[in-house]
Amino acid sequence: MRRPDDQTAASVPWPLSIGAATLDRLRLELGSSRSARGVALALVTATISGFAIFINSYAVKEFDSPAVFTTLKNTLVGAALLALLLRPEHRTEARRLTPKRALGLVSLGVIGGSIPFVLFFEGLTRVDSGNAAFLHKTLFVWVAILAVILLRERLGRAQLAALGLLFLAQWLLGDPGTLLGTGVAMVFGATLLWACEVTLARRLLSSTSAGLAASGRMTIGAALLLVYLAITGKIGAAAELTVVQWAWVMGTSAVLLGYVTTWYAALRLAPATAVTCVLAVGAPITATLNAIAGRPAPTSEQLVGYAVLLGAVLIFATTSIWRTAEHREPLPSAAAGP
Repeated sequence: MRRPDDQTAASVPWPLSIGAATLDRLRLELGSSRSARGVALALVTATISGFAIFINSYAVKEFDSPAVFTTLKNTLVGAALLALLLRPEHRTEARRLTPKRALGLVSLGVIGGSIPFVLFFEGLTRVDSGNAAFLHKTLFVWVAILAVILLRERLGRAQLAALGLLFLAQWLLGDPGTLLGTGVAMVFGATLLWACEVTLARRLLSSTSAGLAASGRMTIGAALLLVYLAITGKIGAAAELTVVQWAWVMGTSAVLLGYVTTWYAALRLAPATAVTCVLAVGAPITATLNAIAGRPAPTSEQLVGYAVLLGAVLIFATTSIWRTAEHREPLPSAAAGP
């Protein structure tokens, strides 16, 4: 006797039944893919980034020194992450750190949490902000190059095309103008260091929890930034902050904490290039918030840039998930028995 669900299946045209089976199989593959979860976390990070850039654009105006503002944020986030590491499982992991992994954590703080910030802020005082923004947004290019060379990540033709579209989108969003001068070199140097941080973090996270890696990056980086403030004579400014300034520091620190934790969690699950490309989604989010706040709306050229950006990210993310799924053991066929 035919069951009701068999009757329903038989009543569906053959092409539609094949399509439904394919979609169901895709859903199972994506749901079980580490890469898919990493891309989803990267999308959360990009959303936080979009809000963070918008909020920080207001907060930084309350401070005479952007370096002081950033150092205080990083210090609070580092302290919060250290507090989270007091949980028994994290203490056990920290005690079992090998010298090599400990050196990796220190390196994250140096090349990711301190030196590039100094270079970036010093560079901003010597270069147009549009040039600096363009250079920073090319991060995905340098991460892709380093990931292919050092992490053995493989990029297909569709992914390479998506990277080209993403670069075109960044060009449409802000013509970089003249990329010469000391300030440009400093901002570019900071971008390269952050690309190195992403590559190192991706490798380190294969044997280290995201919480411990993020804590090393933020605490060691904050300590070095405090040393920089002491050397430049700006550390005393922290004691002179007003209540309003401390409120900005606390609020933006909470946002930064969410950014760092989701960013490192995404890097632990998905390829470095895919995570960095998805991060570009933060740009249209910031532009939308700026328009809502009454700031100048994007030009028609920039709207095209945002559309190209979203399309490129979608192509790269989906192809990365598919390529990762292809290297896993195939799922059982729907026709196979239990």
